[in-house]
Amino acid sequence: MEDLTLTPVTGTTLKEWGHRPGAQFPSLIERANAMLAQGTGLDDIRQTLASEIPVPPVQVDLHPAGAIPFHENLIPADADEEGNLEKVRETMRAVMRTPTVVGGAIMPDACPAGPVGTIPVGGVVAARNAIHPGMHSADICCSLMLTDLGDADPATVLDAAASVTHFGPGGRAQGKRFTVSLDLLDAFRANPFLSDAKTIRAAQEHMGTQGDGNHFLFVGRSRATGRTTLITHHGSRGPGAKLYKAGMEVAEAHRKLHSPQTLKQNAWIPADSAEGQAYWEALQLIRKWTKTNHNSIHQATMEAARASAGERFWNEHNFVFRRGDIYLHGKGATPAWDGFAPDADAQGRTIIPLNMAEPVLIVRGSDADHALGFSPHGAGRNWSRTEHMRRLGSKTANEALLEETVGLDVRFASGKVDASELPSSYKPASAVAEQIGSFGLAEVVDHIDPYGCIMAGELPRFTRKTRGRR
Repeated sequence: MEDLTLTPVTGTTLKEWGHRPGAQFPSLIERANAMLAQGTGLDDIRQTLASEIPVPPVQVDLHPAGAIPFHENLIPADADEEGNLEKVRETMRAVMRTPTVVGGAIMPDACPAGPVGTIPVGGVVAARNAIHPGMHSADICCSLMLTDLGDADPATVLDAAASVTHFGPGGRAQGKRFTVSLDLLDAFRANPFLSDAKTIRAAQEHMGTQGDGNHFLFVGRSRATGRTTLITHHGSRGPGAKLYKAGMEVAEAHRKLHSPQTLKQNAWIPADSAEGQAYWEALQLIRKWTKTNHNSIHQATMEAARASAGERFWNEHNFVFRRGDIYLHGKGATPAWDGFAPDADAQGRTIIPLNMAEPVLIVRGSDADHALGFSPHGAGRNWSRTEHMRRLGSKTANEALLEETVGLDVRFASGKVDASELPSSYKPASAVAEQIGSFGLAEVVDHIDPYGCIMAGELPRFTRKTRGRR
C-alpha cells in the first residue's frame, strides 16, 4: 500500500490548511516538502506553518443610511435650484455612509460632480484619521491668488498677463519654462508618491501654466482702495493629477481589503499609516508647488507691466485640511477659519470669485460649525453645460458674451468663446453672496470690480498621432 505521508505538499494542500495564495506560496511549499523529506509528519508540518497564515483583514462596514447627518447651507430660489439641491442631497447621503466619515456640509454653490456617491462641488466631508483622494479631486489645490498692483493701468496689466501666462493642456516648451527650485524638486524625489520621473518632468514643464476649463486670470479694482488687483485661478496641473492617480491606487487597494462595500470614489488611505503620512507630506509639497506656480505668473505679469506689487495672499478650495485627527476634505469649498494654513492671510481673508462679469468677493471667514468651518468657493451651477447651451437657444456664444459682459475686456485663451463659462451658466451671483451672509459663513470685506479677464475655457486636447506603415 502507498505511504500517503510521502505525498508532496502542494498549493492545494496549503489552501486546505487555511493559507491564502500569494507570493509566499513557493517558499512555503519548498519548506513543507523539505520537512516531509526529513520524516516530519503532515500534522506537524501544518502546525509549524500555521503561524504564517495571514490574519484576515479587518472589515469595516458602511454607516447605516442616515446615521451621519450633513448640514445644508443652501436655500433653493427656483425649480432649477430645487432640482439641483435634491441631486446634491442624494449624493451626500451616499457619501455619508463611508465608514470613516463623521460629518459633512454643503455650501450655497453646491452642485453634483459625478455619479451618485461622489462628493459634490461645494461639498465638505470630515473623516477621522483618513485621507480620501477622491474627495479633493484630481485638481488638487485648485486655488486663487491676489496681488495688489497699486495704481497700475488695468489694461496694461491684462495685456502683460496675456503675454506671459499659459493656458491649455500640457506645459511650456523647452526654452520657455519657468524655473522650479532645486530644493522643491529634491523634496519631490524624496517622496514615494512624487518621485516618479514623469511627475518630476511635469513639475518642471507645467510651472507658469494655468490649464483649461474654469481657470482664469482676472484684473479689476478694489472697491475699498481703488487699487488695481490681479487674481489667478488654477490648481496643481500635471504634478497634482499624477499624485491623485497614485493616491487613488493606494486607497483602492485598502478599500478592497477592508471595505469593499465603500464606493471606489470614496476609498481612503489611513492617515496614521506609513502610506498615509507620505501622502499627507506629498499633498503639502503639491500645495507648495501650486503656490509657487501662482507666484511665478504674478511676478512675470508685474514685471511685464512694470508695476509694483503691494500685498499678496492666496487660498485653496480643493484640498484636505487637518484639525486634530479629523481630516476636512473641501471640494470647491474655501477654508474659513483663522490659521487654516501656516501661510494663511494674517487678516483671515480669502477669495471667492462668482463669474467674469461680477466682482470677486474678499471675505473674512466665521468658522461656522454648520459649515464645518468653510465658505463657498464660487457660484456653482444649476445645470449641465449641455443644458446651458440648449437654453441659449438660437443665440450664439459670441452674442451671449457681448450681452453678458458689456464694458469688460474678456478674452478666451483659445480664441473661441466657451459658452459654458459665461455668467449665465452659473448660479446668480447675488443669491450666492446673499446666502454667504444669511448663513453666517463669512463677512464680505471688499469687492474687486472687474476690468477684464482671460478665461481658459475648453481648449483642444492632445491627440496621439498614429504611425504610418513603412
